[in-house]
Order: sequence, then structure tokens, then C-alpha cells
Amino acid sequence: MAENSDTPTTTDKPALSDPITLRVPQDILAEVEQIAQATERSRSWVIVRALKYYLMAEGNDVLQILKGEEQVRNGEFVDAEDLFAELLGEPKTDAA
Repeated sequence: MAENSDTPTTTDKPALSDPITLRVPQDILAEVEQIAQATERSRSWVIVRALKYYLMAEGNDVLQILKGEEQVRNGEFVDAEDLFAELLGEPKTDAA
């Protein structure tokens, strides 16, 4: 049965950006090239994979901090004293 060419498949590649220029230290490039050769992948594939892992870890931490700061600016937060009082079953204190 022929597949509809409009239907994405699991082998479809993600949309790519325009090429970018990136300067990296020689030692890092050497490791990227070594990994690319060992895995029979391109340098670009190795670098994109490394960027994905960064974005999932440290990059995600940065994005979560930015989101939290925005929530505070929008008044979307709970005062810590009120939270602890609620958790301990104490009456809420009003700061006057």
C-alpha cells in the first residue's frame, strides 16, 4: 500500500534552520569529530545532539527560572509564611 506523501512518517527529518556559523575550541572540535567518526554520524548531528542534552538539563533550568520570575511579576505566587502556616494548620497571618 502506498503512503500518502502528505502524511509524516517516523523517518521524516525535522525542519532545519538556515546554516549558522559556530566557532569552538580546537579540543572540543577534535572530540566532536572523533565521536562523529566513531558513530558514523556528521559533526552537525553530534553538535545538535549535544545541544539537545544541554537544553534538557541546564538550559531547562534557565528557562524555568525565567518562567518563575515572570510568574512573580504577574503576582502568581504564594507567600512562604502563609504556605507554611497552611501546611501546619495555623491561622493565616495578615501583613498590615
